[in-house]
Amino acid sequence: MKEIARFLFWLSLAFAVTPFKFAAAQQKPQFTQYILNNYIVNPALAGIENYIDVKASHRQQWKGLDGSPETNYLSLHFPLGKKDEKTTATSFNMTGTGMYVHNYREDYAASEPHHGLGFIFMDDKAGQLKQISGSLTYAYHMGLSSRINIALGIGIGFLKTGLNATTLDPENDDDPALVAAQSGKIAPDLNIGFWMYDYNYFIGASVQQLLPQKTTIHGNDNFTNRKTVPHYFATAGYKFWLTDNISLIPSLMAKMAQPAPLSVDFNAKLAFKDKFWVGGSYRSAKVYSGILGFNISSLLHISYAYDFTRSQLNTVSDGTQEIMLGLTLNNKLKILQPTRFW
Repeated sequence: MKEIARFLFWLSLAFAVTPFKFAAAQQKPQFTQYILNNYIVNPALAGIENYIDVKASHRQQWKGLDGSPETNYLSLHFPLGKKDEKTTATSFNMTGTGMYVHNYREDYAASEPHHGLGFIFMDDKAGQLKQISGSLTYAYHMGLSSRINIALGIGIGFLKTGLNATTLDPENDDDPALVAAQSGKIAPDLNIGFWMYDYNYFIGASVQQLLPQKTTIHGNDNFTNRKTVPHYFATAGYKFWLTDNISLIPSLMAKMAQPAPLSVDFNAKLAFKDKFWVGGSYRSAKVYSGILGFNISSLLHISYAYDFTRSQLNTVSDGTQEIMLGLTLNNKLKILQPTRFW
């Protein structure tokens, strides 16, 4: 029975791994609320604010479908040596106010040169496979002109691919093949990014998984057929002030990873002063999303997104849900709507 169980284990694993050979571009998880935390796709944003930015997210994709993808992440980044002349998080002396004040647009000035540090930890599961990744990031910010900032960033970390044991019911939990497959293999990871920003727009580009790696489960060559591939991102957004209290931020992101075709996300976010925002997006795979978020205090904000698709997946799943919590630590002036909050 043990040999039969082991054979079925390797057979199921083969079917689980093989699709990734042809769909390598799906290795990186999808996020609906990346517009609220571009740092997860671009290390150049590390240290962009005057405070410690912490975000945690949980995403359940195609809820109700067995083996559906599930992703969790924790990110943190902060500035080093950031000295704004006016000593406030918004570059002007208005404690407790946000980006909708008229003086903000008039008095805005590029940041002084400074560094940014941070880290990202992510846990991603899909079917019988799981991937854990971590990255330490560094960024350098400087003023390109009196108002325009640029930043360059790099992330160095690891990827660990293994078996998601929660999807199996083995006869022998101590089977060496099962134990080794759960442990997985660690591979190096490298990400780079560029970010240019003013008070009312941003343009960015980044590459993740810059070092293609073969991932092996249990060191067996039969399963060394899943390869990581570079993922390319380009994004841009612009802020329109409809009134002094309401802003509209349309943005887009283009993503590419061979052999998948180019994918484009179109987003729009309507923010009401420093209190709450609503938004929506359309992904070129016929996926629609809605987003709702609140600034509960100068310390805490929360947002929720729901995706639904017009494909056949809509008939077998309950859509995709994503929730994100954010903390702004060391926010000395208690700004509700931080300067770079898009």
